Amino acid sequence: METYDALQVRQHNAITTARYDYTACQLDLLFFLLSKLRREDAPNQEYQIHMNEVVAMTGREWHYKQLKEATESMGSRMFEVENDEAYVQLWMFQKVEYVKGQGYLRIRLSEDIRPYLFELKNNFTSFQLFSALKISSKYAKRIYQLASQWKDIGETKTYDLEEFKLMLKLKDAKGKEPEQFQRISDLKAKVLDIAVRQINENTELKIGYTLLKQGRSFHAVRFYVTQQQPKQLPIPFDESPEQARVVMARRHLETLGIKDAKLVSRILGDEQLLNELFKFMYRLKTDKIRADKNPAGLLLTVLGLKTAKSS
Repeated sequence: METYDALQVRQHNAITTARYDYTACQLDLLFFLLSKLRREDAPNQEYQIHMNEVVAMTGREWHYKQLKEATESMGSRMFEVENDEAYVQLWMFQKVEYVKGQGYLRIRLSEDIRPYLFELKNNFTSFQLFSALKISSKYAKRIYQLASQWKDIGETKTYDLEEFKLMLKLKDAKGKEPEQFQRISDLKAKVLDIAVRQINENTELKIGYTLLKQGRSFHAVRFYVTQQQPKQLPIPFDESPEQARVVMARRHLETLGIKDAKLVSRILGDEQLLNELFKFMYRLKTDKIRADKNPAGLLLTVLGLKTAKSS
């Protein structure tokens, strides 16, 4: 059993329990930044995020306009961190630079927020960061952060529903914005049940939850956390963007059952074919194309390689 002090540290993990509202795109950027943080980094370290990394590791395409809007909003919004001693307002970036025509951006973090980000990164292995990127719901990503803090104990602390909604920005502490999902049935359907399904399907954690009543009304939520066999292989975050891209492409081909060595080599060695492969997998995962019977055959048709062997 952990000591009381250890539990207190766990409960007050600053960024995890901070009140902020990030979109799925913004959370993807946050998790990418976490994957790149190193203790030996200089205070003014600039981090590069390549667009092909985003597609390769998430299966989602964030376009330039979306990313620009995402970083603009991330830079202007503050993290609210509060403990017994102080209430602190923090901002994420010193600078974000988009390199025109090169497909990547450079980010310099606010020096004050760096210790909190290292604290957050300590909750995750490289595999878990990849898992967080695979989850699409922004609420599921946040709940995954919470659950990861408590995975070795088996259950989280009990979160008062007021506190929980403030953390996820479902409720505005100042009352200026309308509260979201006020009915418990909507909170379950739109937030909790989706989070459970996505976390259980995409990560090494298996979670559940219980809603606690006080009289006739629900007043709190607690999550139960166990570990399960990962459904995906970890991604080598320390590899170069080009190497990570090839690793993901190879895994996509294996998933489709395309194993012929010459065919695989041809696809991996051609930048245009690689781009088409990632576009195909993105459309397949988002149900923009249907290929229930023979997705490998459809891919080869799209790539102009239909006559080649696929197994």
